[in-house]
Amino acid sequence: MWAHYRENSSMYKRTPSRESTSMTDVEENSSLLGNGLEKETLNPSWKLSLPHVLVGTLSSFLFGYHLGVVNEPLESISVDLGFRGNTLAEGLVVSICLGGALIGSLFSGWIADAVGRRRAFQLCALPMIIGALMSAATNNLFGMLVGRLFVGTGLGLGPPAVALYVTEVSPASVRGTYGALIQIATCLGILGALLIGIPVKEISGWWRVCFGASTIPAGILALGMVFCAESPHWLYKQGRIAEAEATFERLLGASEAKFAMSELSKVDRGDDADTVKLSELVRGRHFKDIANGCIGIANLLGSIISMVLMDKLGRKVLLFWSFFSMAISMMLQAIGASSIVSNPGALYLSVGGMLLFVFTFALGAGPVPSLLLPEIFPSRIRAKAMAVCMSVHWVINFFVGLLFLRLLEKLGAQLLYSIFATFCVIAVIFVKRNVIETKGKSLHEIEIALLPQD
Repeated sequence: MWAHYRENSSMYKRTPSRESTSMTDVEENSSLLGNGLEKETLNPSWKLSLPHVLVGTLSSFLFGYHLGVVNEPLESISVDLGFRGNTLAEGLVVSICLGGALIGSLFSGWIADAVGRRRAFQLCALPMIIGALMSAATNNLFGMLVGRLFVGTGLGLGPPAVALYVTEVSPASVRGTYGALIQIATCLGILGALLIGIPVKEISGWWRVCFGASTIPAGILALGMVFCAESPHWLYKQGRIAEAEATFERLLGASEAKFAMSELSKVDRGDDADTVKLSELVRGRHFKDIANGCIGIANLLGSIISMVLMDKLGRKVLLFWSFFSMAISMMLQAIGASSIVSNPGALYLSVGGMLLFVFTFALGAGPVPSLLLPEIFPSRIRAKAMAVCMSVHWVINFFVGLLFLRLLEKLGAQLLYSIFATFCVIAVIFVKRNVIETKGKSLHEIEIALLPQD
């Protein structure tokens, strides 16, 4: 398997083989569409594909869980493992997971193309199980860092895999809703980590339970994928046409499978020869807990609303207003950090601005890119392009997590939040000028819309 992976790590080439009988069916179906059947409104049931999507989004739950699991227990971990007061060590325990995520995301596209989307999920769960057990059992800082690094590699594999899987197994009519489930699962993971960390100050060694508990959803993910459908898009690229059509029947129903196969043949046609190279703002223990809870609720509420609106208002509208509102929230925090506002007013602006930021982020900037990116990339490069995008994502996340407190100390909150607001404004302009709407469109229609205009 690894030899095959190394052969394909430098260059990817579409498998030219096809099953002749199945291709005949696809061509016949394409000609039927040419006679007017493409005008028929197809609305396959979402109930068939939902269980597969829910299993896949367990990777997003784990993503949120492992990002939040060290927040409450960090002080107890530092005491038990002997690095209390060492801010560098504490920062490494938090951020090394993101470093591992970068490693995982760099290889995610190639792994997803080499072994399939289901196996990619299982390979995502494996290092998270190993890393969580290592973190839970360690008696020193080194073991904790190694365990968190292992977990991070799984986290890096997960987001591209779930974005690809949801995009490729979902009916077009509910793809946006399913995409929002990714963000909701992430929010639930963060909330789960917060809730399980509550007893950490009262029960000695409870932080070990916090890490160990994550092996349960990771195990369910690995086992559940055995019973889930493989991506029909991946099966088709492997030349397994009959399996792809059978999978479409399983996901969409028999009446929709022929239409889905004809759409897939249009997307794939002509690609056979293509190759692709390679700080606390406020003090007070109880206020902090309340603020954390409100942030979690705002995140979850925004994600639920996003799920409802994704297929009604569309991706571009949510993304535009999300970045616009995030810019306003950063401006509110910058004003709150200035000397022109009194202490009570500064407190309300800071906390209100943060809640607004989290809520509006969850409405668009959080869930939309993970759905929009795999929608707009051509089938032949989708997995690898997602790997590149997620790698950039993790690089930026790593440096923001590593440097935020230092920048806050050197630049001050007012200037730093003003810089963040500026980037959000730039994002608003970019979305307005460059992002296309993909709501309700098949992947083939999206690809056609993005072709260069002569």
